[in-house]
Amino acid sequence: MKRIATTAAATVIVLASTWAPAGASAAPRAAVSARAAKVQLRRTSIGTILVTGSGFTVYRFTRDPRNRNTCVTVTECSSIWPALRTTAKPIAGPGVKASLLSSIPLAGGGRQVTYAGHPLYTYAPSTERGETSYSGVIEFGGTWDAVSASGRLVG
Repeated sequence: MKRIATTAAATVIVLASTWAPAGASAAPRAAVSARAAKVQLRRTSIGTILVTGSGFTVYRFTRDPRNRNTCVTVTECSSIWPALRTTAKPIAGPGVKASLLSSIPLAGGGRQVTYAGHPLYTYAPSTERGETSYSGVIEFGGTWDAVSASGRLVG
């Protein structure tokens, strides 16, 4: 198993890298979108997994019970592993089971996409679409794994 150490300095770097000046044309990937989140499939070196509409890998946190985000209760967790947010019913791309897609409310407002009842997250430092080197990472008291179309963990 892999382990990544999280520090306040790493968090600052991650947050600084998502900042954009006023009037910038592209919003940060982790920012709340003004539309429904799309979940699609992508073939990767570890198998075919769920990704965002932009092609970035989504993850499941093994510490989460069904329909509950526990990352928000752990210091710095949400800044490294932001919730996959949606403002409407999530959209299933080809091969993704729409019946397994839903969302849950987040404390403080907004909604988080779930798949088979499990909250989905992105990895803020990720820079490449379909990147899988973070799948299987143990951090914040649980394991972060990619997810298959059936809802199984892929690590």
